[in-house]
Amino acid sequence: MTLSKKMPRHKWSESHAPEAMPLMLHLHRAQGLAFARARALWARHDLTPAEFDVLATLRNAPPPHELTPSQLQDSVMITSGGLTKVMQQLEARNLATRSRRQLDLRIKPIKLTHSGKRLVERAMAELAETSGAWVRGVLDAKEIGMLTKLLGKLAEAGDASTA
Repeated sequence: MTLSKKMPRHKWSESHAPEAMPLMLHLHRAQGLAFARARALWARHDLTPAEFDVLATLRNAPPPHELTPSQLQDSVMITSGGLTKVMQQLEARNLATRSRRQLDLRIKPIKLTHSGKRLVERAMAELAETSGAWVRGVLDAKEIGMLTKLLGKLAEAGDASTA
């Protein structure tokens, strides 16, 4: 379904940056569709988006897949209070653990458990497979390459302008 069939055309998009606004609307719609697919997948694995974010971030940390709360906070899109709640949920399910450092008992590193690692790896593999199939079902290889390059260019320009 195209954006124009799903969403009404906004008159302001024609008068304000007519070349950019349709792009932005399509980007938001595509992101929403991708996130909806991901949410359904995470739910099948009994994970919230925040739990998946934390587990995936820990999985991407070098072995032993452990980060301090401040390192984790810098990498996830969750508030400090939200991270505490997510950590409690993950600990209760034995997907992550917290310990104390001998030299500084205030720091409680967060470590991915073996069960947490297996779960996030399964979920990530399934997410990559289903997302890839969705994209390849709509775009050919050349279009995927072109879109990836163009979106990368936008992302890099955004990073430079906010620095």
